[in-house]
Amino acid sequence: MPFKESGTVIDYIEVDGKKVPRYRCETEVTLTNTKTGKEYMSDKEAEDDVKDSNTATKTEDIRRDVKVTVPKVVLGSGTLKDES
Repeated sequence: MPFKESGTVIDYIEVDGKKVPRYRCETEVTLTNTKTGKEYMSDKEAEDDVKDSNTATKTEDIRRDVKVTVPKVVLGSGTLKDES
């Protein structure tokens, strides 16, 4: 079962004299044990399985799939100045 890490504005930067938000995108993470097929609900759960001496799980057995959701970008139209 995947878990989500929410997106958020980190800070603002200046681009061409305009203040533009720098954004950390929303992600959906699926952690899977490649040997057993078990899915983990968090990084901690996967780490705990690796540390558990009662399981044969190793760090390299954990696969991390990440789906990134990029925010919509508002594009506008305009006339470019002729630089000649």
